Amino acid sequence: MIVSVRGSVVEARFDHRLPPIHALLHAGEGGRIVVEVLAQRDAQHVRGIALTPTQGLARGMAINDTGNPLRAPVGPGVLSRMFDVFGHTIDREPELHEATWRSVHRAPPPLARRSTRSEIFETGIKVIDVLVPLERGGKAGLFGGAGVGKTVLLTEMIHNMVGHHEGVSIFCGIGERCREGEELHREMKAAGVLPHMVMLFGQMNEPPGARFRIGHAALTMAEYFRDDERRDVLLLIDNIFRFIQAGMEVSGLMGQMPSRLGYQPTLGTELSTLEERIANTDTGAITSIQAVYVPADDFTDPAAVHTFAHLSASIVLSRKRASEGLYPAIDPLQSSSKIATPTIVGKRHYALAQEIRRTLAQYSDLKDIIAMLGLEQLSPEDRAVVGRARRLERFLTQPFFTTEQFTGMKGKLVSRDDALDGCERILRDEFKDHPESALYMIGSIDEAKAKRNAKPDQTTPPQPAKAPDLAVSTPPADAP
Repeated sequence: MIVSVRGSVVEARFDHRLPPIHALLHAGEGGRIVVEVLAQRDAQHVRGIALTPTQGLARGMAINDTGNPLRAPVGPGVLSRMFDVFGHTIDREPELHEATWRSVHRAPPPLARRSTRSEIFETGIKVIDVLVPLERGGKAGLFGGAGVGKTVLLTEMIHNMVGHHEGVSIFCGIGERCREGEELHREMKAAGVLPHMVMLFGQMNEPPGARFRIGHAALTMAEYFRDDERRDVLLLIDNIFRFIQAGMEVSGLMGQMPSRLGYQPTLGTELSTLEERIANTDTGAITSIQAVYVPADDFTDPAAVHTFAHLSASIVLSRKRASEGLYPAIDPLQSSSKIATPTIVGKRHYALAQEIRRTLAQYSDLKDIIAMLGLEQLSPEDRAVVGRARRLERFLTQPFFTTEQFTGMKGKLVSRDDALDGCERILRDEFKDHPESALYMIGSIDEAKAKRNAKPDQTTPPQPAKAPDLAVSTPPADAP
């Protein structure tokens, strides 16, 4: 029997068997209101959080214990489908029939099963593989505002994962707007990657309990593909901050004492329960890329601090680079990776990455002088550095498969060796006589020579606006 209803918090009395923690309770007409038990107050009372709206619930109404925790469907049939937190399909297609249901509350893999070898997860995207290598079975944070190419980057990674790694991609939207979910589903379908991916959404208009559990449901599906089908999984989470925010709402509703800045006292534990399940084991790996929102750009915020502790790479998208047409708009100086060390990526790769960063940093320092005095006032050495940096910036751009229909440029997948070879040849000034445009939006470096020698009617479609080539004798005063 229901004793009290306070918003999403429901308290119930059971005279015989007390439901265990995480058990689901059903109330209302047809059991449409679902409550998850979070606390046992005494021998007869439990307190839980509703995963559905509680309109129509009243004291004295009957409530039933299902005896089961929240479960998610797993199996080959979940591919190409879109689910909510209960495992119900929300893509207007027929309901899922052939599926096994597993509890979303699962322990992380034991240390004995975890792989101790650090391996590079190749994405086929030059700037990521060279400067911000991702770890197979690791977690990368993707920092970016609206309109800088975050979704396009995620879509391209899904495409490359499906087409070239024979893996599965799972997209988990935590606190997503309904519009964003519908748009992403449509884009994935148009790009042809939907048959090898699963989408789950705990949308912004849903109660905090649903948003708090959708990440666990997505990980349960990811663990099935990793452990049962022995496939690599790419797990995309947008946005991990909203998971923490949902936990904060649940904590407040349950009456827990708030901690620093109003966050829940169990913030570290709740985040670890989710993040530690993302791991590289002897059967496969779950590699995660997570969009991270930093409140008020304060990197000392508890949500940001606890999230950074779990990440192995940080990819920062720059609006300025996007405005210059340098896509993907990843800022190479702000982005970093913990596995970019000589022992993991190799001495040649490490030395090249350091040299690229040094060259781009020197160019960044010289931009103010160029804007005020012009390129002609620099020393020959500095002009050479600027030439290398600008050619590197353009070589690190890349046409994507998922944007072919918009740009008319055929997508390119570039191996890490080809990307490193191209950067090394640019740093050796092998292409100093080539116009910068020859290096823009190409795959491997050998395409630059073919592009330079191409006839006008064979050139690529018009490119986005960008700064003029260095071949211009006197650049405009406001040129970077």
